[in-house]
Amino acid sequence: MTGDELSQLSFEAALARLEAIVHKLESGEASLEDSIDLYTEGQQLKAHCETKLDSASAKIEAIQLSAGGDAAGTRPFEAS
Repeated sequence: MTGDELSQLSFEAALARLEAIVHKLESGEASLEDSIDLYTEGQQLKAHCETKLDSASAKIEAIQLSAGGDAAGTRPFEAS
């Protein structure tokens, strides 16, 4: 997979492909050479997913507004 193809993948598509790779590697269906290629692709997909998650986390930071409507700062998003 090229860098351009990878950068175009949504988080969900990258995760689905990564899950398929893990399944194929765990099943033993791939030859040694294919396994190495799949592992390499999996590493790229993992990094892509981590980048997407980091980006989403940064976007989710909540902006605190003061009583006057001025931005008082930000706080990290806290999942419940």
